[in-house]
Amino acid sequence: MSAIALKAIRKDYGAVNVIRRVDLEIASGEFIVLVGPSGCGKSTLLRMIAGLEEISAGELFIGGRSVGQLPPAERNIAMVFQDYALYPHMSVEENMAFGLKMRDGDPAAIDGKVKNASAILKLDPFLDRRPAQLSGGQRQRVAMGRAIVRDPDAFLFDEPLSNLDAALRVEMRLEIAKLHRRIRATTVYVTHDQVEAMTLADRIVVMNGGHMEQVGAPLDLYQRPQTLFVAKFIGSPTMNTLDCEILGSDALELRLRLPAREISLPPLASAAGSTQVTLGIRPEDLEISAPEAAWFTGELSVVERLGSQTFGYLDIGEERMVTVEFPRTSPVRVGERLSVAGRADHAHLFAKEDGRRLN
Repeated sequence: MSAIALKAIRKDYGAVNVIRRVDLEIASGEFIVLVGPSGCGKSTLLRMIAGLEEISAGELFIGGRSVGQLPPAERNIAMVFQDYALYPHMSVEENMAFGLKMRDGDPAAIDGKVKNASAILKLDPFLDRRPAQLSGGQRQRVAMGRAIVRDPDAFLFDEPLSNLDAALRVEMRLEIAKLHRRIRATTVYVTHDQVEAMTLADRIVVMNGGHMEQVGAPLDLYQRPQTLFVAKFIGSPTMNTLDCEILGSDALELRLRLPAREISLPPLASAAGSTQVTLGIRPEDLEISAPEAAWFTGELSVVERLGSQTFGYLDIGEERMVTVEFPRTSPVRVGERLSVAGRADHAHLFAKEDGRRLN
């Protein structure tokens, strides 16, 4: 049985459709990340699961129960918000216990649950402090502890790390990953940060314009994006894309015309009837080549040295830039003219008319 099941879920605000048909089954203990650009519908979908937004059509099941018409309090879910939502006049311990006390829980049982969550999240030294006396990361751990003590059917996270600085984001990302491995709770996590998505998720749901663009394991989405949107959204720096023309194909090769030259790729049966396509190649799949074998030639406009990686941005003319990943100690420099070629077996092709994957 799925821990959470969304069947033909839809959300309308009057005549405006913001969530199209969404069908998704989330297994017990699975960590699902909803990711996409601002306005894609990911937070709205999460709020519909939580009961904070009404469902316009479709059915929602949590733990095998149909809960689409139930208020949030009766869905047995716990939500961690972006802004922590802690009571400023209460201590850490009181914040974590408050929801259980409001349900008239047994004081001894409540105390045991709070102490267990506190130990998991390393909050024991801070139980008597108030939120104003805590760092951002500590406040977020308190919000997570308040969710843990409820022993819910599912945890919902709404961009919980957005208010933290870069170092704290990394620290809390690790804490969330360790927490999930320890308690194996079903989790739905919303973020616009693809690094969070790639490092935390069992499966990623890429949202675009209110519908699911692709669902899959992080590396599946990275290595085999099913649409041009996913190809350009997943990966940093983004995938290089370039419109090109299919010149011909046979059992041995597919011939493409790029701006500077013609190239050959592995044969592609699904390209039959297509002439205009979009070629995609990731920065790490390009390397310096001889001019006669190059896919692209141009001048390095920018070089980014990040320590573990070096990226160069190659101006190939007509206001087009190609991103190339070089060895981290590469001596390339701004203003240098370079030729680069791609690995043919790592190229991606997408239909020009609808962006669907061809190879």
